[in-house]
Amino acid sequence: MSDLGALSVIFDLDGTLVDSEPNYYEASRQILAEHGVPNFTWAEHESYIGVSTLETAALWRERYGLSVPARELLAELNPRYLDLARTRTPVFPQMRALVELLAADGVPMAVASGSSPEAIEAILAGTGLDAYLRTAVSAEEVGHGKPAPDLFLEAARRLGADPADCVVLEDAAPGAAAAHAAGMRCIAIPYVAAQADAPEFATAALLLRGGQREFSARSVYAWLRQTAARAR
Repeated sequence: MSDLGALSVIFDLDGTLVDSEPNYYEASRQILAEHGVPNFTWAEHESYIGVSTLETAALWRERYGLSVPARELLAELNPRYLDLARTRTPVFPQMRALVELLAADGVPMAVASGSSPEAIEAILAGTGLDAYLRTAVSAEEVGHGKPAPDLFLEAARRLGADPADCVVLEDAAPGAAAAHAAGMRCIAIPYVAAQADAPEFATAALLLRGGQREFSARSVYAWLRQTAARAR
């Protein structure tokens, strides 16, 4: 057991560990244009942040009146996204620093993401985060994506951790809601600043309203140590 007691940490991937949303936006823009939906904007894309890729495809069908099944849209989106993800997915520097601090302290860690298993694997390998984050769960492997708790509960199960001992790092409101539903504490780092007042973020144990600009690995690590000490 680490110096942080029974703590386990579960990271969301996109928008939390890595800045992959520009890749998802570009892949989405291309796919939608091919299906007769021109001028897909970044503002529109922001409404899908934190939603699994399969659920996003289903929402596209509803919003844009597409006849293509959601799984077919997803099958088109994934390889387009992977081509971009393999070559240009930056890790947020302070997030990498936190992962390294936790790894040095022996804290069990996992990734729980709405992305496909292939996308998660490609990004972790391409960024070198796979050296620290060896447990990963995709929304495609559970019954329901965020805001349901399934994804985080499965990550805890694979880590052999009690949900009450888990802390989730999340950038999106559905993920914060999922962490709360799973009975886990959440550190919220909103990717979209305008969404910081979303009611789901009010359930977070720690809300960094400034997002990644406000995030400090040392400060969050100290907060985790303090909360672990109080729990003993």
